[in-house]
Amino acid sequence: MVVLTTAFITCAKFRCRSSIAAANLLLFSASPSSARAPPRGPLLRCRIGKASLRSIAMATTQASEAAADKGLPLGMDLTMVDEYASQSKLLQEFVKIPSFGKAWIFNSKDENTSRAVVSISQSDLLANKRRKFLLNSQISKSASKSVDFQWSPFPTEISGVSAVIPSPSGEKLLLVRNSEDDSPTKLEIWGPCQLENEIHIAKSVHGSLYNDEWFEGISWNQEETFIAYVAEEPPQPKPVFNDYGFKKEGSSEKDCKSWKGQGDWEETWGETYSKKRIPALFVVNTSSGEVRSVKGIPRSLCVGQVIWAPSSSYGLVFVAWSSDNGFQETPRKLGIKYCYNRPCALYAAPDPFREEAEKPSTEGESETTTMIKLTADLSSAFFPRFSGAHNATNSMHRIEWPTDGKLDGSLGVADVVPIVMCPKDNRFPGLYCFGLLRDPWLTDGQTMILSSVWGSREVILSVNVVSCEVLRVSPQDSDYSWNVLALEKNNILAVSSSLVTLPQIFYGIKVSQTESHWEWQEVSTPFPKPSDEISSILAEHKFSILKIPISNSSDKLADGAKLPFEAMFVSHKDSA
Repeated sequence: MVVLTTAFITCAKFRCRSSIAAANLLLFSASPSSARAPPRGPLLRCRIGKASLRSIAMATTQASEAAADKGLPLGMDLTMVDEYASQSKLLQEFVKIPSFGKAWIFNSKDENTSRAVVSISQSDLLANKRRKFLLNSQISKSASKSVDFQWSPFPTEISGVSAVIPSPSGEKLLLVRNSEDDSPTKLEIWGPCQLENEIHIAKSVHGSLYNDEWFEGISWNQEETFIAYVAEEPPQPKPVFNDYGFKKEGSSEKDCKSWKGQGDWEETWGETYSKKRIPALFVVNTSSGEVRSVKGIPRSLCVGQVIWAPSSSYGLVFVAWSSDNGFQETPRKLGIKYCYNRPCALYAAPDPFREEAEKPSTEGESETTTMIKLTADLSSAFFPRFSGAHNATNSMHRIEWPTDGKLDGSLGVADVVPIVMCPKDNRFPGLYCFGLLRDPWLTDGQTMILSSVWGSREVILSVNVVSCEVLRVSPQDSDYSWNVLALEKNNILAVSSSLVTLPQIFYGIKVSQTESHWEWQEVSTPFPKPSDEISSILAEHKFSILKIPISNSSDKLADGAKLPFEAMFVSHKDSA
């Protein structure tokens, strides 16, 4: 039994907002002081209209000439130079603070030791992008339940890498290198001490792999022999023309005597997807490097978020968004990045390698794949999440996967966490989940750990898919936001942060096998301490979560609309 579907909303990154605060400081400090308003009156307004405008123009000209003589930018005087320099330095110090991305923990033969890999990123202002690193650590646990992280002295930068996907055992590592030109896409399979295989995939097979929060799907099978992923479909054939008109035979792009047309226009998903082709499903053999596409999926469906099924002939489970998802089946694709409440469904399809091995060889048989819709009874599915309107409360469901792997007939879909219409005071408000771990299960095989929004903060929850019990795992008395990074059996690696504190890693140890209670320990990291100025700025501020009641509440309002709403208030510690 495995949970294949849960309720989710769009993915949001867990980052420290210190750099945003620094940018605001820079803007506020650069704003000029407000001038005193002139007296009102038509006569005085006329005098000011002629005299003051002339004086302002003369002053502006003199200031510009003085700034030009000093080599300063236009609009800046000498009094602003020091302020600009200090604020820009402060901004650089803020953006140097690293952010935590993903993490993986791999067990060893010794129960008291394990290995952790944490991905971190850092802003590069000159290149206008983020630099990504991998940091390794050895985790040692003592009998007193204390945990010691022994970090590697230096991180490893992964330049030009679009995705990093460790195998289930942790003995192999997949690096995806997408190309921005006509060069082939590279899949690197790394072993413990060497590069085991480098697979070059031409553009005629497929384009770049999707590595966004919607269509991305890269999954190892349990035997670590195949990898399923979502990539851009190969370019569609385009009409070719030459001096004599339409040319039936194709030609090269570099043929100077012919040119290609644009072909049929197809609507994209908008924003960051404007130059991307339709996402399609592929499987690669990690040993031979052979790539096969999953047949039988119509081009009207855009697939994403593929995983391997537990064990069956239907080896792949994925989400598909229909292109004709608008009113009366009209196309409505633009803007999925920020308008993510699009109808979709969960499907299962067989592994193309296993399907061909088991299929009898008959000439003339068409290559079709029997694709099964798993969520026919649900209005919208989003692997492994279901999504409705923007930021609406979500629900979680469970599919009983057959032990024999045969998907004959409809599968039963059971409710695990229903939609909470009106939460009680300080009670569970419902699921507002941003993402799931690749392996979110505890050792009992029934409890999953996830992060969800609870009021104005993000918390860590445990959900038992059999008993349908939902518990808050992160500290109850904490106003900080908590996000789960990885699991080590029943222990949790998480990161915590707030508006006035930097991100900090914590390790949660489960107290007992029968109780759902974790003890949290702060993990020391090798990151250098922030500068004295940043530490002083953060220490001088405090934040609190305020509950603001609804004024003039009437009986016409819904029960949920009568509840007070929360606001995060940041102030100076010396303020009242």
